[in-house]
Amino acid sequence: MKYTVKASSKSTDSASIHFKGGDLNIGIIADSAELLPNPAEVFLGSLAACILKNVERFSEFMHFEYSRAEVEINATRLEKPPRMDAIEYQLILYTDDGNINTELLKKNLEKFGTIYNTVKLSCSVEGTIECRSDEMVVD
Repeated sequence: MKYTVKASSKSTDSASIHFKGGDLNIGIIADSAELLPNPAEVFLGSLAACILKNVERFSEFMHFEYSRAEVEINATRLEKPPRMDAIEYQLILYTDDGNINTELLKKNLEKFGTIYNTVKLSCSVEGTIECRSDEMVVD
């Protein structure tokens, strides 16, 4: 498989990553730091997207249903050299399916995630999975 992504920026303004069906504006100057995701957040967002995509994939293989999934990712950045050092994720599945094998799901997410496997080569990645009742879904 091959992937192509294009990006562009305007001097002293903002930048955009151009994907198949849309654009993602990213912050590259101090004035946009509170408004737009920075490159580190986009990086972590790709890990979150990888996890969520594989939840959907493995829900079919493992025969479980969920109404919604949320993932929160926290990372520690080192200064010299600047890089991510430790990443932690918490995945929450909203479901009334009491037969989800969360340990097997976690193993599959971590074994078959393209972004996950790329990231774990450069820093530690740890995570947890929690199931909550569908009644707890908050929009």
